[in-house]
Amino acid sequence: MEDLDKGDEDKGRILEECDGDTKKIKNQRNSEKKGEHEKTVEKDVKRERRRSDWPSKGGKTLTERLAINVSGMRYETQARTLAQFPQSLLGDPQRRLQYYDPIRNELFLDRNRACFDAILYFYQSGGRLRRPANIPLDVFMDELAFYELGEDIMARFKEDEGFPKEEVRPLPENELQRRIWVLFEHPESSGGARIVAIVSVMVIVVSILIFCLETLPDFRNEKEMREENLYKLHLQGDNSTAPLPLGAGPFQDPFFVVETVCICWFSFELLMRLLCCPSKPQFFKDVMNVIDFVAILPYFVALGTEMARARGETASVSLAILRIIRLVRVFRIFKLSRHSKGLQILGQTLRASMRELGLLIFFLFIGVILFSSAIYFAEADHHNTAFISIPDTFWWAVVTMTTVGYGDMYPETVWGKLVGSMCAIAGVLTISLPVPVIVSNFSYFYHRETECVGNTEFTHVNTSLWEERSEGDEEEGAEESWPTVNEEMNGVLCVGQCTPFQREPMVTQV
Repeated sequence: MEDLDKGDEDKGRILEECDGDTKKIKNQRNSEKKGEHEKTVEKDVKRERRRSDWPSKGGKTLTERLAINVSGMRYETQARTLAQFPQSLLGDPQRRLQYYDPIRNELFLDRNRACFDAILYFYQSGGRLRRPANIPLDVFMDELAFYELGEDIMARFKEDEGFPKEEVRPLPENELQRRIWVLFEHPESSGGARIVAIVSVMVIVVSILIFCLETLPDFRNEKEMREENLYKLHLQGDNSTAPLPLGAGPFQDPFFVVETVCICWFSFELLMRLLCCPSKPQFFKDVMNVIDFVAILPYFVALGTEMARARGETASVSLAILRIIRLVRVFRIFKLSRHSKGLQILGQTLRASMRELGLLIFFLFIGVILFSSAIYFAEADHHNTAFISIPDTFWWAVVTMTTVGYGDMYPETVWGKLVGSMCAIAGVLTISLPVPVIVSNFSYFYHRETECVGNTEFTHVNTSLWEERSEGDEEEGAEESWPTVNEEMNGVLCVGQCTPFQREPMVTQV
């Protein structure tokens, strides 16, 4: 019985000890919660007390300032200045903590110093972004990407710099059509697309070469004689059939055979792109597609005429019109702009310089009218003068103002020579005014293409001051304690705060 009593007493003692431990744990948790709440309240009180202790003037309190060190050059700005754009890197207090240096109580950014002047001005001006003239475009765009100013700001900057708007290029929904469209439309998409582009360029060059070679006297005379004989034969009106000499038909002409091969490739390429394009209206609105169609049209007109003559029908197209239609073949050279960056840059330059070109034509028009009238009346009394009327002198005025001077028309009197000298000087001044602007636009577009496209990929150094430790480093530095951001300022870095680790910067602005 005594043993049972002792066992009951031990069990009761154990239960009492467990209850006591449970109560201690609950009390400890409650005290921790109370302590955290008291700390939060204390922080709020200290924050309000510190703000109340700040210098004030006329009911206004001193604003919070931040120190930013960019590769050794120290900047200071107000916290509310950066807070205008909270989505950016510097405007977000949490994201900029990774660049905080607690020893000097500042943000340290290992970035381009000249670019940061424009970045800081962006915050100060409320969103006005201007690239410094001495900063390359690709360097400045890398800095904009680092500071994360936003897609809208980047798009607006590209528009100000003259970048064409990046339109979303739709693709066909069908898988086969999509592959064919990418193969013919985007040469940079794959190796097969590059081969297709190279073949297309070679065919264009051969076509232009044939267009030039067939105008040589040896080939031109033979071809013109054959066309004139056929044309006269069909204009006679009789139904008699005359045998043609061997090789006199156009289908035996080697130039015509090569031209047919080139047209077959152009037609095949245009047909594939037309059948596989995602939008037919957009396809016909594209200028390059119109050029492709115009480039092959003369061949089919000439082919229809030759086939009509071969069947003995009367020619409905005169020889002069046929030659004009063949002249349109020269537009094939513009097909190279689809594969040539240089021609694309030239087109962008002309598009951006339309106002300057209009001014140049307007100035030339005024000068031609003035000096044509002056030279006509100055040479009116001279015998056998070449300036018989004001419209006839337009040619002389244009040639003189552009400083070409063919010499087919020239003044012979003293007053006429004086007018000619003034016309030449005025022409030099007139052309020199808008031409530098056009050259500047070309230089801008050319350098923009060469600067933004590089063969080497560069990786910027990691500018964050905090690095991840390995497991061994964590064990060695477990006992070390580093200062953190002042919690009283809610993550805002202030210049002038006294911290145990605050020092003067080692490198300052010179």
